[in-house]
Amino acid sequence: MNTTDWTIEIKPRRRWLDVDLHALWRYRDLYRMYVRRDIVTEYKQTILGPLWYLLQPLFTTVIYMFVFGGLAGISTDGAPQPLFYMAGIMLWTYFSNCFNRSCDVFVANAGVFGKVWFPRLVVPLSAITSNLLKMLIQLGLFIIMYVIYVAAGMPLHLNWALLLFPFLVLLLALHAMSWGLIVSSLTTKYHDLKYLVTFGLQLFMYATPIIYPLSVASVKYRHLLLLNPLTSIFEAFKYGCLGCGSLSWGGLLYSTLVMLAMLFLSVIIFTRVERNFMDTV
Repeated sequence: MNTTDWTIEIKPRRRWLDVDLHALWRYRDLYRMYVRRDIVTEYKQTILGPLWYLLQPLFTTVIYMFVFGGLAGISTDGAPQPLFYMAGIMLWTYFSNCFNRSCDVFVANAGVFGKVWFPRLVVPLSAITSNLLKMLIQLGLFIIMYVIYVAAGMPLHLNWALLLFPFLVLLLALHAMSWGLIVSSLTTKYHDLKYLVTFGLQLFMYATPIIYPLSVASVKYRHLLLLNPLTSIFEAFKYGCLGCGSLSWGGLLYSTLVMLAMLFLSVIIFTRVERNFMDTV
């Protein structure tokens, strides 16, 4: 057969930043299959099934209301506690799920990666999409709760900043994927790193204004919290739908620049590690 008869040619990667975007588009059917698998199989053999997507944030909200709103007495800047906590939980759950799935790209898919070639970035990108669908279900619950409070006469200050919601979600997704890909690349050689990352993610949640507004932090610690690139994302969403929090264009610009830098770095590390990760995973 003449070499010109081939429709697909697999070549070794020679450059550090070598992302075949055409291959990602060519394998879009595989991408859709991964998205469907993630959604269908997660709660396949459970009694409540997809209802867990709603029960988990509801139970977490109730616990936060009791512990942080009741016992600790942490302010929510005048916003109803259920809506305040649900807004933070919804975004954090999406971020943490995307991050955890990206962290396991190499280890969890070693069996598949070692047998067949396809663009490895299909896996973390599909995780972002499948988790987005789950978040939209939780967003529906948040909207129902929001309507109930509006009908009850609660003054909620919905404003134009809510239009930034798609951009905020995109920022969260790319932050989670880029950080996760770096961790995934490192854990192919240092397997115990995942335990440190799991513990660190729990601590990082408290460095993000989820259970408290940024305004309650003292000036000394507020500057440290603003170094967290997720802070402006959570604050902007709560500002748009609840009227509490703050909208900082400088903060969103900082978050975007950090995301672009981490995404660039993660792709370089990811494409370099995928060449020989089977020797160490």
